[in-house]
Amino acid sequence: MTRLSTCYGLNGQILGISADRPELWQDFDRMLGVMRMGAAVEPGFHLDITETDVLEEEPNGSLVFEGEIPEDGYCRMIAEGGTVHLVFPGRQTVAMNDEEGWAKLRVRPGTKAAWTPSMLVLDAALDAGGQHMLHTAGLTLPDRDAVVLIHAPSGTGKTTTSLALATQGFGLCSDDAMILNVASARPVAWGLPRHVKIHQKTAAMIPLVSPCLGPSWDRNGEQAVSLERLAEIVRIESPAARPVAALLHLARSVDNETRLLPMARTDAMVALAMDNIRTGMTGLLPLQKRRLATIGKLVSSVPTFTLEVGTRPADAAALILDTLAASN
Repeated sequence: MTRLSTCYGLNGQILGISADRPELWQDFDRMLGVMRMGAAVEPGFHLDITETDVLEEEPNGSLVFEGEIPEDGYCRMIAEGGTVHLVFPGRQTVAMNDEEGWAKLRVRPGTKAAWTPSMLVLDAALDAGGQHMLHTAGLTLPDRDAVVLIHAPSGTGKTTTSLALATQGFGLCSDDAMILNVASARPVAWGLPRHVKIHQKTAAMIPLVSPCLGPSWDRNGEQAVSLERLAEIVRIESPAARPVAALLHLARSVDNETRLLPMARTDAMVALAMDNIRTGMTGLLPLQKRRLATIGKLVSSVPTFTLEVGTRPADAAALILDTLAASN
């Protein structure tokens, strides 16, 4: 059977994928479809996907993680030198080596694909190109082509705040995943172009999004809305790398008032690291160490603030613009 291939341009890194049929890379196409380049380029990181009835579920190495992953179920992570293995028994396995620039995904036919391996492969491909994915929202300022990053643990209100800012002239890059590159003197970031999950509470606080929503909500009270649909009501930015203007740590206001306060760089470093660095049974993996170093360069290069959001998250727009204008 002839192997098929495709490539995605990740702002300086090229991810190449080969498989027996295009359906096997559909998870990547959902995330990166607008960044597809075809196959006539040389990738910096290559993923090979193969369907097979026989999975290598007992690789050599040290057990890093064992347990349940939300939505994907039980898995094991094993580190073997520079290679990391992820095993979903009876379903699929993936081996990744970001330093050598390759990954191998093996899938049993007819099984439900797990989402986690795709994200970890993307993480490895980005790392191989000197970039790192961070759990932050990102929005461009209304008056210039620079982004503010907003970070907080899930459930704190990143999506609500991001959409509220977008209604005030900010451009939405991502409500949840930004890719950071600190190779140059000034950090740059771009948004992973995937759909936005809107919660019922967000919809109630920001009625402007109502035309984008359908009648059905999932068990978490959310709906996935495409960027194309959101573009009908707010500005959606292309996944181009833009300079980072500031880093905001999102917190809930105790008195329902929205305010923007200076945040010590050390506190910003700790808060961002706690939400983005994962330790395993053997400590930090090399990729996690490089991500931590990237976070350190970010917080030392841009102003850092705490954004306390109250009952009117849109009030944050004027605070951000006024504060950044005063600091320039």
